[in-house]
Amino acid sequence: MIVTAKDLRFKISELFNALSKKEEIIITYRGKAKAKLVGLEEPSEKEDVAFGIWRDKEEDVNTIVREMRKGRSFDL
Repeated sequence: MIVTAKDLRFKISELFNALSKKEEIIITYRGKAKAKLVGLEEPSEKEDVAFGIWRDKEEDVNTIVREMRKGRSFDL
C-alpha cells in the first residue's frame, strides 16, 4: 500500500488496520518514497521484561515489593 504523508496524518486508523493484516505501507512525501512501515511480529512467548531481574529469585515479587512498601518505624 502506498500512502502520502497527509494520509498518515488523517487516516491513521486505516493504516493500523492494514498493518495488522501484515501489509507493508510505503509513505511518500512530494511524490517520493520516504519510509516503509511494517507491522511487528507478535512475540511467541510473552515475558514481562520489567521483572526479568526477579527471574532467579525464589521469593514472589509481590512479597518483596510489599515488604519494601511497609514503611519504617522509628523507636525513640
